Amino acid sequence: QVQLVESGGGMVQAGGSLRLSCAASGRTFSSYFMGWFRQAPGKEREFVAAISWTNTNTFYTDAVKGRFTISRENAKNTVYLEMNGLKPEDTAVYYCAADLLRGGIYSRPSSYRYWGRGTQVTVSS
Repeated sequence: QVQLVESGGGMVQAGGSLRLSCAASGRTFSSYFMGWFRQAPGKEREFVAAISWTNTNTFYTDAVKGRFTISRENAKNTVYLEMNGLKPEDTAVYYCAADLLRGGIYSRPSSYRYWGRGTQVTVSS
């Protein structure tokens, strides 16, 4: 079974930065896509960023382009989300997700079978 564990969340003021980590274990992640999603109270889970485990292809939702950066460290089976210029609207529980995405859409939560339990990010104004 694949296990994903997020860390790095916290409370920051607007304009601050956080770096989230997602450590994966249980199986090889070659050919996998890794995604970051977030869910705020009363809202649906939404796509934030994704990266191919094998190559450097990255994808972002427009709301975070220029502020967030997704990256990977293959040797540690870890994916990161560097968040800069945080805004109050970024407040949410952030989830790490993984799957092969055989014909799937990287921005859809239903495309991912494996999920972490989430880490809270709170941005105050």
